[in-house]
Amino acid sequence: MDEDAGEQGLGPRERDILALERRGFSGPGAKERAIREELGLAPVRYYQLLNALLDDARALAHDPVTVNRLRRVRERRRSER
Repeated sequence: MDEDAGEQGLGPRERDILALERRGFSGPGAKERAIREELGLAPVRYYQLLNALLDDARALAHDPVTVNRLRRVRERRRSER
């Protein structure tokens, strides 16, 4: 079965989450502040959505570098538990 992962595409919120993950943040709290101000999300909800995105083929097709980097970080954290 040959599915085109990018056919449906990501919604604006999903693209915004990945774009935020590509940025660098200086200082503690800067990322959480950006999550609240720019996306209008509580950080807990943001990380729930991000975690789901990492398992979404559409996200991988949209931004493979960011998704693969975040998957590696997630796996490393899981293995440290």
